[in-house]
Amino acid sequence: MLDESPKRFDRIVAILIQLQSKKIVKAQELADRFDCSLRTIYRDIRTLEASGVPIYSEAGVGYALMEGYRLPPVMFTREEVSSFIAAEKLMQKFTDPSLGNHYASAMYKLKSVLRSTDKDWVSNIESRVVMSTAEPMFNNNSPNTLSLLFEGIAEKKQILLLYKTFDADETTQRNIEPVGVFHDNNNWYFLGYCHLRQDYRQFRTDRIQGIKKTDCDFTIEHDALETYLNKTETCPTTKVRILIEKKIARYLSTEKKYHGFISEKEIDDKIEMTFMCRDIDSGFPRWFLMFGDHAEILEPQILKKRTLELLEINRQRLL
Repeated sequence: MLDESPKRFDRIVAILIQLQSKKIVKAQELADRFDCSLRTIYRDIRTLEASGVPIYSEAGVGYALMEGYRLPPVMFTREEVSSFIAAEKLMQKFTDPSLGNHYASAMYKLKSVLRSTDKDWVSNIESRVVMSTAEPMFNNNSPNTLSLLFEGIAEKKQILLLYKTFDADETTQRNIEPVGVFHDNNNWYFLGYCHLRQDYRQFRTDRIQGIKKTDCDFTIEHDALETYLNKTETCPTTKVRILIEKKIARYLSTEKKYHGFISEKEIDDKIEMTFMCRDIDSGFPRWFLMFGDHAEILEPQILKKRTLELLEINRQRLL
């Protein structure tokens, strides 16, 4: 006997909406989203077809709607409307001006189909949600960075980049094949194949001095972004152990992973943390000094020496 519960009806409608959102949708993708079996998805697809929805399928590829078929305007739940508010505030603060303007235009269209009561709901909440950023994420010389990166990735076109590294005074011009964009440690980055270096490189968006899309096609078929981000680098590392007060250790949960955090254990009222550190000369000791009055370096000796050197440099400059 077929399950005619409201839950199944909602799932079938959601499947139809998802079919509109992508060119091809795989059955496994639908099964994962709705936490059900492939057999259930096959049954729901047959129900849609029996209702007159023109769906075509290809074995091993997925499902798609016939070109030109569209649903009437979709009504949103109040919970979905609330998510729009958070998304809009995030877009205003965490994307470049160009992409932010595109999103603002899309939001006007979304709000136009809301019920009157939901429009009041949005108005009452949106003025009471504030997002803030610590540092600028984009250079004023390239206000359309994300937009052009998205275009380059989608159209498989190279971009011309003017880039300034952290320790350089001059900018370099590079032809890049952008692979993907990601946000990490309060900064936007993109990974691409650099024709100047003949290798894949990461670039931070606030160091981009200028960006322009070119008519040059990609010369390489690139893998998914996760493939490159998950690769294990072969940089030499040094084992570091520090002992830190519990009340401070809880505030390091986000940053410690960027310094090669491996493990931790409780020792009385303190936490012993172990790292495999790649930058024992600069990055780690400078980070340690931020909370050093509540911590102790157990090993290696070279880290203790370097930390003392940095303290002495600061002491001399304060005299």
